[in-house]
Amino acid sequence: MCLALPSRVVALLDDDQAKVDLGGVTKSVSLSLVEGVQVGDYVIVHVGYALTKVDPAEAQKTLALFAEMQAAGQSA
Repeated sequence: MCLALPSRVVALLDDDQAKVDLGGVTKSVSLSLVEGVQVGDYVIVHVGYALTKVDPAEAQKTLALFAEMQAAGQSA
């Protein structure tokens, strides 16, 4: 199963790269597949590539849902 989560862009780097944050974990990803990404945008990241930009409200809903599922799994 593949899982791609919204990640917030925290810095733009050289060579179509960006640093993204997902729950305190940061990593560099390629922006070569997405145009017009700015710091603060949310992108869907899969295997090191940003695939698309995501509306911030939708990104927050998705992240909240995953946090809820994680909390439910820990209390079970």
